[in-house]
Amino acid sequence: MADKIEIENVGQPGKTYRVDATKFAAVREVVLAVLPSQAPGISVSELIAAVKPKLPQDLFPGGEKAGWWVKAVQLDLEAKGIIALAAKPPVRLYLLD
Repeated sequence: MADKIEIENVGQPGKTYRVDATKFAAVREVVLAVLPSQAPGISVSELIAAVKPKLPQDLFPGGEKAGWWVKAVQLDLEAKGIIALAAKPPVRLYLLD
């Protein structure tokens, strides 16, 4: 059985979810590496497209399920105040200082 980690969801304060720790860490590392550090940031679809080719193929063959994992990482990082959404639509993400 894979090791699990508890993550948060900015949309559901106080609730945590248990996910595969190895996959989460791999996606989190890439997300943090590709997100810009200034607003307006990049869209979620741009983020997924940037992350997919950088993921370990043994964990995400062909980028399989990368979108779900990117969203999970996004919501957790938002809940922890590490990333933010741009002030105006469309949804765009960037790193906070």
